[in-house]
Amino acid sequence: MSWVPKVVALDIDGTLLKWVEGAGSTHEEVSPAVYDAVRRVREAGSHVVLASGRSPHGMTGVADLLDLHPGEPTDGSGADDQLWVVASNGAVVFRYPPLEVVHEELFDAGPAVKAVLERHPNALVAVEERGVGYRVTSHFPEGELSGDMIVTDLDELVAGPVSRVIIRDPEATADEFVALAEELGLHGTNYIVGWTAWLDIAPVGVSKASGLERVCAELGCTAADVLAIGDGRNDIEMLEWAGRGVAMGQAIQLVRDVADDVTADVYEDGAAQEISRWFPER
Repeated sequence: MSWVPKVVALDIDGTLLKWVEGAGSTHEEVSPAVYDAVRRVREAGSHVVLASGRSPHGMTGVADLLDLHPGEPTDGSGADDQLWVVASNGAVVFRYPPLEVVHEELFDAGPAVKAVLERHPNALVAVEERGVGYRVTSHFPEGELSGDMIVTDLDELVAGPVSRVIIRDPEATADEFVALAEELGLHGTNYIVGWTAWLDIAPVGVSKASGLERVCAELGCTAADVLAIGDGRNDIEMLEWAGRGVAMGQAIQLVRDVADDVTADVYEDGAAQEISRWFPER
C-alpha cells in the first residue's frame, strides 16, 4: 500500500498565504486550490497542523479562513476534533478553537537581546503578549506584527522568561543578520533569520520540528507519518524531521537543499499541488 501522510504540517506565510511585495506582510486570504486541498486532507481522515513563526493570535485567523473547526471528521467517525497548531517557531503548541495552550517553552532572552543590540543599537525588539499582541521597544513597520503593539522599556521587556523574541532592523539586510547570528552563537538560544532583516530568538532545541514531535506524540504517530511543506529558514528543521519534507518553489537554496522535493511557488499554489499528490480530487 502506498504511503499516505497521517499528518500534513503547513507553514503559513509563503506557503498558504502569498506575500504583499515590499510590505513585509501577507494577504489574509487562501486560494481556492489550497483551501480545497486542505479540506481533502481532513476529509480523508488525516490531520492538518499549522506550523508557523507567528504568535498564536496571529494564526487563528488563518485557521478560520481554512474552516478548520471542530466537528470535522478526522478518523472517519465524525468525532469533534480541535485543530493542533505549532506557533512561535515551536515555542507554543495550542489547540483551536477555542485557543487552548497545551505547551509553552520559556527562557531568559536578556543576554542574547543585549548582544544583538550592541551591534544593531537602532533595532526594534518585540516580545509576544499572548492574546493581545506584542510588547515592543518601538513600533514595527505596519503589517509586520499582528495584534496590538505596546511600547515598553527594554529592561522591562526582557526582565522575565519569554517564549520568543523578535529583533528587526529596517536599516539592515537579511544577509547581515545571517552573519550576525553565526558570529554571536550565544549559548542557550536558537537563532532563526527571516527573509528580511528579522531575527527570531527562541529557547535552545525549540523549532517547528520539536513542536510537531509533541503533537505527533499526542496523535499516536511519528515523523515518518508527516508531510511538511514550508519555504523559510525557520522551516529547515521541520523539513529535515518529517517523513517527507517539501520546499516551496520560491524558497532559498539552503531550504531547498534539505527538502526531499520542491513544489511550485506560492503564486502557483505549490502547497495544493503537493497535497494533491497524496489527497487527489475525487
